[in-house]
Amino acid sequence: MTQVAGRSRHAPVRPVVDLADRRALLACQVDDPEVAEEGRRLKEAALLDFGVKDSVVSSWLFAKCHYQIPTAAVDTAAVVATGDGSCLLLYNPEFFVAIGASGVRFVLFHEARHLIHRHLYVEEELRADPVFDLAAEVAINHVALIRLGRTELPTRAVPDGEGGTRREPVGVDPREVHRMYQTDLREQNLQPLSYEDFTVTDLTIYGELKRMRNPPVPPVLCVHMGAGGDGDGQNGVPMDPETVSSVVDRTLAELMRRALRGEELAREELLTLADRSADGGKRLERMWGRMGLGALRGETQRTRRVEWWRRWLHDVLASKLREGERLIYPKKQGAVLLALGHDPMLSRRGAERTKVVVVALDTSGSMPQEVVDWITSLVGRTEGVESHWLSFDGTVMPFAPGERVHGGGGTSFQAVVDYVEGRLAVNGRRFEESADAVIMVTDGYAPAVTPERPDRWIWLITDGGDDWPERHDPPMACHRVVTGDS
Repeated sequence: MTQVAGRSRHAPVRPVVDLADRRALLACQVDDPEVAEEGRRLKEAALLDFGVKDSVVSSWLFAKCHYQIPTAAVDTAAVVATGDGSCLLLYNPEFFVAIGASGVRFVLFHEARHLIHRHLYVEEELRADPVFDLAAEVAINHVALIRLGRTELPTRAVPDGEGGTRREPVGVDPREVHRMYQTDLREQNLQPLSYEDFTVTDLTIYGELKRMRNPPVPPVLCVHMGAGGDGDGQNGVPMDPETVSSVVDRTLAELMRRALRGEELAREELLTLADRSADGGKRLERMWGRMGLGALRGETQRTRRVEWWRRWLHDVLASKLREGERLIYPKKQGAVLLALGHDPMLSRRGAERTKVVVVALDTSGSMPQEVVDWITSLVGRTEGVESHWLSFDGTVMPFAPGERVHGGGGTSFQAVVDYVEGRLAVNGRRFEESADAVIMVTDGYAPAVTPERPDRWIWLITDGGDDWPERHDPPMACHRVVTGDS
């Protein structure tokens, strides 16, 4: 049996602490404060290495984990996705100290890729199959060994039963699983794949393991694969599907932005991830297509020209304007209608109101006219949206589409913030609406600002501009407009 640390999948144990209860997690601490501090230091060092050299996707995923909690409630490490839309990184400092700096990088990379797997491979049939759990472990650890430049799994000391200790590998060894796979298939007089062909994609691994008579479903390293690994929030780690989808979507979108802007680490990691999910079905094919994978690979669409910043703005704006109401099925009323022979109807819950979008154009410098024209058409054809147009330099000048805009003297983002938030009067009038989204089209060269609701602001930075909003604390949606991108 492949050696790993942790409990057996088939002997689930309910966690003592609710892993979504931050107070309970913080109260469950290791005894030695020096170990706790060293575990925290190792965690911080690993996250820094991800951003600098190891893994952009891991760096951004853990940036979305606003709560990073040292706790003895987990044996190793886990990412929790709760129903309130937040993610928690839980880690046991004693475990991190036991496996050292390189081991911590390995485990955190592993956890990040598990979230990616859960998002990419959402089919219930796969997630319910323990062989797919094994395939995921093999695939993730194979990639981790390569990306982190390791030749062996991390190890930690465990009692040997004779008063001493021995080093035990942490996690599923993909090469050991491959050796077991080869032995199994040869006993069936079947031809196994080489290790290189066996690990070419995640689904290749799964398909080949299914050819085995006795796939080695192992004990588990990851808490989320143990008791209640389906993420029901009762026996295992809470893993809310909507939260996972939201976090991973935003992470992959940021990775694509960086890749398209020429960051080689982001480009290489994203292409590798896309290649490993090849043959994952139409849903994945459409997802990668929407993200602009063809443009990243240098594949030109013959039928139409698609500019990446336009797709990005369309998606980001749509996310900020999504309906605040939801359709519900009234059970009692539906039962009565059915009894009377009528079709039941869905009803709406929550107040419906028109969404408000402010578009602010920086007129202190050159502004590509095609950018202005396209934004005008985008907002103008969006149903249920009330648009307000501003030009600005050192002051704010509201205008209607088609009117000539003026400017040229200095630039003040703060003037726009003050006007949109109702503190600044222009021509004796204040802005009395509550903006759902504010689109700023600018070169970015002016003192930085922090709006009351940074999550509602979208910055389009023109050629040669300063994209400070994405480095701001908190970061804001920001993309560089390079006209002619395809």
